[in-house]
Amino acid sequence: MASGSSLLEEELSCPVCSDIFRDPVVLRCSHSFCKACLQQYWEQKGSQECPVCRRRSSMDLQLPNLSLRNICEAFLKERSQRAKAGSEVLCSLHGEKLKLFCLEDQIPVCLVCQTSKKHENHKMRPVKEAAEEYKGKLRTALAPLQEKLESINAVKLICNQTAEHIKNQAQRTERQIKMEFEKLQQFLKDEEAARITALREEEEQKSQMMKEKIEKMTEEISSLSEQIKAIEQELGAEDVSFLQSYRDVKKRAQCTLADPEKVSGALIDVAKNLGNLKYRVWEKMLGTVQYTPVTLDPNTAHPILSLSEDLTCVKCNATQTVTFIHCRPLHHHSHSAPFFWRPRLLSCHPQTLECPPPDIRTSDSLTSFKSSLNTHLFSLAFP
Repeated sequence: MASGSSLLEEELSCPVCSDIFRDPVVLRCSHSFCKACLQQYWEQKGSQECPVCRRRSSMDLQLPNLSLRNICEAFLKERSQRAKAGSEVLCSLHGEKLKLFCLEDQIPVCLVCQTSKKHENHKMRPVKEAAEEYKGKLRTALAPLQEKLESINAVKLICNQTAEHIKNQAQRTERQIKMEFEKLQQFLKDEEAARITALREEEEQKSQMMKEKIEKMTEEISSLSEQIKAIEQELGAEDVSFLQSYRDVKKRAQCTLADPEKVSGALIDVAKNLGNLKYRVWEKMLGTVQYTPVTLDPNTAHPILSLSEDLTCVKCNATQTVTFIHCRPLHHHSHSAPFFWRPRLLSCHPQTLECPPPDIRTSDSLTSFKSSLNTHLFSLAFP
């Protein structure tokens, strides 16, 4: 049933497009059309005639219908306000409820739109039926997106955990590096103190030796000085007196002191203290550090394993059993790919598995050693 607004809408609709007039013009025959619709109609027909009464017209005779345009604009504005005020969405062209869905244009339309030229011969579906069908399609299309979202969230969680782990790894490794260098620095400080102490002792010993030698020579000088003074006094005596004491003076003039020895070995042995100092300290340092050619990689260790700080020992983190695995130093270090440690818990008592130090000289030997070590581990893990 057509309402009053529908009758008004029919009066305000263009006979060509069946929509509300847009920029209407009026011909000499008093019929009005949308300006664009009229021009398109004339281009298609090839003649300038009225689409309603077929009366010939001219481009110069079409005049803007200002009053009709104002009425159409007011009608559209009022209908839009009614649609906003109402609970249901209405057709923007006809103000009717949108009860159908055009499958061709993929838009909801009203019953008036269904009969319009714009939707002529178009397939229609009830809004409810079309909504259920398209919601089902959208749900189907949404499932892969949800799965992708879950997958991305899972990877993001792993990335967040990895980022935090990287931070912890860096902090822990930095602390370990500082500790190792503090040990080296302490070794150098102790070595420096020991060498300075040895130098001071050498200085004190040789200074004491020179002091004793100087004191002895001072005594000898004093004795000789007194003897020379006494002889000089005898030389100044009268001739008779001098000749009477000459024999005794001559004996006293004879020197019984040994010639002073040349000082040897009294100087600081600078060559001993400084010669190849850095090399000798480095050589001594080698005796305090342990070279481990097989380094366990914590990034490839099984989650139940924990590695020692120097990455040479590994133990199982378990509540009932504990297993220790220790690798002795080898003679060769290889940078080949690390192998995965996954031993099974062996017993309730701590056990140590020691790898014999084979003479590894080639990469093939190291590969063979790793293979035999893995075989031994898995024979213990899976008896």
